[in-house]
Amino acid sequence: MSDAMVQQLFTQGSLFDLQTVIDYGQSVINVAQELAKVLIDNRPLSTKTVSSQMNRYFLGTAASGAWQWKDAYEAVEVAQILYLRHLGIKILSLQPQVVVQQLEELTALCPTHTRRSEESVQLQQFSTPLPLAYLVAKAGFIKADDLILEPSAGTGLLAQMAKLHSASLMLNELASDRTKILRRLFPGTPLFSVNAEQINDYLVGKTQPSVVLMNPPFCASPKINSRNPDATKSHINSALQRLADGGRLVTITANWFSPANPSWRETFVRWHSEARVLMSVGVNGKVYSKHGTTIDTRITVIDKVPADSSEIPCISETLDLPELLALIEQLPERSPWERSEKIKAAAKAIVVQLPKRTTVAQPETVSSLPDDIVVLEYEVVEWSATEGLKDTLYETYRPQRIIIKDALPHPSLLCESAALALVSPPPPTYKPHLPSNIITQGLLSEAQLESVIYAGQAHCEFLSGSYIVDDSWDNVTVAATGEENAVKFRRGWFLGDGTGAGKGRQCAGIILDNWCQERRKAIWVSKSAALIEDARRDWCALGGSEKDIIDLSNIKLGDPIPFTQGILFCTYSTLRSQKNGKSRLKQIVEWAGKDFEGVIAFDECHAMGNAMAQEGKLGMVAASQQGIVGLRLQNALPQARVIYVSATGATKVSNLSYANRLGLWQTGDFPFTSREDFVESIEGGGIAAMEVVARDLKALGLYLARSLSFEGVQYQTLEIELTPTQERSYNSYSDAFGVIHNNLEKALEACNISGAKTYNRAAKMSAKSQFESHKQRFFNHLLTGMKCPTLI
Repeated sequence: MSDAMVQQLFTQGSLFDLQTVIDYGQSVINVAQELAKVLIDNRPLSTKTVSSQMNRYFLGTAASGAWQWKDAYEAVEVAQILYLRHLGIKILSLQPQVVVQQLEELTALCPTHTRRSEESVQLQQFSTPLPLAYLVAKAGFIKADDLILEPSAGTGLLAQMAKLHSASLMLNELASDRTKILRRLFPGTPLFSVNAEQINDYLVGKTQPSVVLMNPPFCASPKINSRNPDATKSHINSALQRLADGGRLVTITANWFSPANPSWRETFVRWHSEARVLMSVGVNGKVYSKHGTTIDTRITVIDKVPADSSEIPCISETLDLPELLALIEQLPERSPWERSEKIKAAAKAIVVQLPKRTTVAQPETVSSLPDDIVVLEYEVVEWSATEGLKDTLYETYRPQRIIIKDALPHPSLLCESAALALVSPPPPTYKPHLPSNIITQGLLSEAQLESVIYAGQAHCEFLSGSYIVDDSWDNVTVAATGEENAVKFRRGWFLGDGTGAGKGRQCAGIILDNWCQERRKAIWVSKSAALIEDARRDWCALGGSEKDIIDLSNIKLGDPIPFTQGILFCTYSTLRSQKNGKSRLKQIVEWAGKDFEGVIAFDECHAMGNAMAQEGKLGMVAASQQGIVGLRLQNALPQARVIYVSATGATKVSNLSYANRLGLWQTGDFPFTSREDFVESIEGGGIAAMEVVARDLKALGLYLARSLSFEGVQYQTLEIELTPTQERSYNSYSDAFGVIHNNLEKALEACNISGAKTYNRAAKMSAKSQFESHKQRFFNHLLTGMKCPTLI
């Protein structure tokens, strides 16, 4: 869709929401890159310049609602960050007084924030002015091996100051728009989006930072409409608890939050009894003048070490930046302390090349085991084929062979096809290892926990027989007894749940079970790069960390994967990619290691369908590359715990041709000697034969397929009459496609597809088929668009 089309849709009051058309975070970055060029040339940023670039990248004006001035000010702040990155670490080699002066001159080039949004007022979003951010970072005495937490990261001004010192970062920001910006500015950096008043609780069990730099809201809390002066105390309390022993916390607060203020004296005394308040000094409000306020602020520095006296240093009067700098330079260096191995590992930085020639440091993945791991206990029960079943196509689902104490039912009612409901899985013996809150808080429902149990049960077993895998990982042959280099394949498991059953959450649960048993490497393969956000969501929902998910696309092809543990996420298209003799598959296998026993989750595994050549209507159809490489990965890592995840896995036999870990062929568990024999035999039986296969797999404990129940749902047909304008529009498009249709033969000849001498029947049919499918898709979208106004 062109810029002009989007603008036209917007100005005409179309149903399209402009925010769904553009990428907010990237648009802000794009504007900032243009504004940074002006700052680098030492030219002032006029509101006209800012407005012009915002109109360009947000595809509309502020007056039309395409953007707000708050968004423009965010872009100006990001431009300052890009300016800092342009200067690089050389700015740190200058005299501090010179740096402060240069940063003051830089902010003077930027427009004053004169307009504020409802969100910025409610959440008190006053970003840290650049000169003050420099002094806050300087007060932290940051070193390259530090791990910095910024609990209220805003647009990243404080975080960028820490990054100049080559430190590693952990960021948190509650506002969704700012989170989108931060994810673009600091890719690969752990980024949370929680209320920082409980940051310590949210990050329980995770790596502790050695430095905290923060500028929390002064008296605002989410979901509390009135003024909340305790907000500052809550933010600092939580961050101080999260801070590692010997670490340093530097915070900006309102000037009234002072040890000299009787209202807060007790708070500072309590902190000073557990840590050491090094400094509390007021800052003249004029430093915030460019941010639309002149409120006085205060800098407080706390070391998490025992205090050497009961006196709390406090300067009541407000100082200018040069005076503040002089005080900071007199601060003692951080107390020596022995960093734990986790801190050392987390602070190691791996430089990843990113677009726009910007490099950032990505911390080594570190995640500790939860402290409260328990063995999941359950009761095995007998089952009767007629118990509780109704004479319907679908039966209400409940676990048939187990009762899990304290497990909560699935949030939505689940059902199962009658054919599968008449079959019971075997009684399991495997007991997962999971954090206790997974059950007590219902993070996994009863049905989802059942999946973790049966997946673990399957993974405890190996397929019958031993096999030889060749060096290409393509050919697998039965090995003679005692043959050298023979391997046994671990049995896999298939999850066939439909939408709403939480397949991603169940994948995360199975990985977590292995994670808690010290198998800290896993591979998560999915259909789309965007689904990494779903993987992060599901993993974090179970108490994991975003940084545990490793995006393979951020690592250069051929380079060793530098993480010693984590969940490696890639798409099927990435998995099959190769260049100049280097392949992603080999890169993954080398990272996993030949003795890899972790989980390989093939999400949306039907993307590997047609993993073998088959006879089609137009002749032989070659095997899909995605299917072939999926088989190679399974062959290369015989001890891996494979799970196949697809709601459509048992609908076509070709959608099972990649599932060699189910033992459907060659192993003796099923009466098929080869994959080809299995496909040929089942294909003739159609969907009924596939249903039999699904029943047999469930009876073996290798397959579960539940879906949302529509019990009680009512349907209503909505008849929509087309308006004369819509009818004319439809007729016009029909005429246009008629012209194309009538001239299709000439187009095929021009493309040398149906010329007299090079007539190619298969290519011609393929081209016409694609044309017809695109035509149907177009008219489907056209009619859907016409229905939307009435439907809404």
